[in-house]
Amino acid sequence: MKKILPTLFLCGSVLPAMAQDATVTLHPEEARQVIPREIYGQFAEHLGTCIYGGLWVGKGSQIPNTDGYRTDVLEALKELKVPVLRWPGGCFADEFVCSDGFVPLEHRPKMQNNNWGGTIEDNSFGTHEFLNLCELLGAEPYVSGNVGSGSVEEMAKWVEYMTSDGDTPMANLRRKNGRAKSWNLKYFGVGNESWGCGGNMRPEYYSDLYRRYATYCRNYDGHRLFKVASGASDYDYRWTEVLMDRIGDSMDGISLHYYTTKRWDGPRGSATAFSPEEYYLTLGKSLQIEDVIKRHCEIMDRKDPEKHVALMLDEWGTWWDEEPGTVSGHLYQQNTMRDAMVAALTLNIFHKYTDRIKMANIAQVVNVLQSMILTDTKDVGHMVLTPTYHVFKMYIPFQNATYIPLDIQTATRDVEGGKMAQMHECSVPFVSATAAITPAGTTVIALANTSLTETQQVNIDLGTPNAKTVSGEMLTAKHVGDFNDFEHPERITRKPFNGAKLKGDALHTTLPPMSIVTLVLK
Repeated sequence: MKKILPTLFLCGSVLPAMAQDATVTLHPEEARQVIPREIYGQFAEHLGTCIYGGLWVGKGSQIPNTDGYRTDVLEALKELKVPVLRWPGGCFADEFVCSDGFVPLEHRPKMQNNNWGGTIEDNSFGTHEFLNLCELLGAEPYVSGNVGSGSVEEMAKWVEYMTSDGDTPMANLRRKNGRAKSWNLKYFGVGNESWGCGGNMRPEYYSDLYRRYATYCRNYDGHRLFKVASGASDYDYRWTEVLMDRIGDSMDGISLHYYTTKRWDGPRGSATAFSPEEYYLTLGKSLQIEDVIKRHCEIMDRKDPEKHVALMLDEWGTWWDEEPGTVSGHLYQQNTMRDAMVAALTLNIFHKYTDRIKMANIAQVVNVLQSMILTDTKDVGHMVLTPTYHVFKMYIPFQNATYIPLDIQTATRDVEGGKMAQMHECSVPFVSATAAITPAGTTVIALANTSLTETQQVNIDLGTPNAKTVSGEMLTAKHVGDFNDFEHPERITRKPFNGAKLKGDALHTTLPPMSIVTLVLK
């Protein structure tokens, strides 16, 4: 391990780049695990302007829309090939009265969003609007049911409303409301964060509630619900232990939430103004999701060696202070090259554990936390794609590809523990990598250079000499705190990358500082 001494410069300053060597060795002969496309899932909560003004403006809006959905956002998400979308929360899910969201629009009651700023919402975006959006996107819907404040009967009727094609009361009500055929709903969450905003429960109590509520989430007319239990927050391993013991035989998946943030009991730090030390600390915190995944997987492997129960990372991403001047509780934050790097490093980790991880949902899709898209509603509206959007776009070839195990030799930078929430001392590798074989038979490789100052000369042993051509894309920035806004929407965007050279079974490339590169070999 090479220890790099802390650098003494301000975020965004430019210093002469020095080259370092890194080696990546692929093992295609060991490729077994398919990376489910659902790893690239999104999350849309009724929070701030994620729904209203982000995804939905209504049919009467002056902002261009498609049946009420913002056309610009809709088209951008189609380009992203969103595989699965989670809704309506988050914390909001356990206060949402589902029936308020499927009565005719003119009769929908308003409600106060008690978790996120006390905003009054008109429920114009409800069950039909969400499930129809998923159909437009070609995405699997993932619905979170209300266990915290809702009744078993309410949840049972909602499932029937969405999935029954029989001559049943709720199916007939759905037909009366304009939808003849049921929706193809696969994923259903039985509560959310039941240890916190979803009811402040003990795992033993939640386990009993899960059995009760899940019993009445019936499978109708050929539909089979994939039932997801409300799992742990990052380091709460006892929660996983108890749930696996008590309901491991009755759940299909268990959730896990992990946020890269500075602290929970005070300021979380600016999304755009941060020091080099804070940058590396952030990467260190994001990388520690791997330790958390390992610990939860170890528990699950002991109790479920056949891996019947999936691990679902259905909330993850960065969490910074709200942007100055925005509404308190709406969690609107900018998105910089630092956030893009967190996304790449995290996805690279997820790929390694897809024998157990079957879904991940970054928080959140529009205008909230580490979002794909930022919008406003001025005049005909503006939209901007974030650096994180571009990472997800670059990683599309990994959806349903077969993961290639690999080894990396790279310089590292040590970061001090205890400076971010529950963080221990660790080392940040300057080169992170992942690779896979696509269903079409091509090889895709993603590389990230986390160093702020040094280029990385990367030598890749492909393990096979079959590739004849290589093409690529790169995401980088002049300054690590750079971001896209409505005035400068393409300050950070994908660019063609021609810096990789093939020679037999080896590939050589040079990565600029703070860059992410994807390569396709044919």
